[in-house]
Amino acid sequence: MKLLSTLTIAALLTAGSAFAANSATAPTATPATRATPAAKRHTTSMHCEKEAKAKNLSGDAATQFVKECREGKKR
Repeated sequence: MKLLSTLTIAALLTAGSAFAANSATAPTATPATRATPAAKRHTTSMHCEKEAKAKNLSGDAATQFVKECREGKKR
């Protein structure tokens, strides 16, 4: 009886793994296309804000500097 139940469990486990390994038609996950630009925008913004702080800019001047910095304009 032990042998029969052990063989049954072993057969079920191998059949389950065979089905899981044979799913070539299942769609694969693709990375989001917007993840990279958002991350780049975030680091650029942080860089520009640090530059504004280093130049001791505040208020509207700092906001304008960060905006121009993100657009790539030199000041």
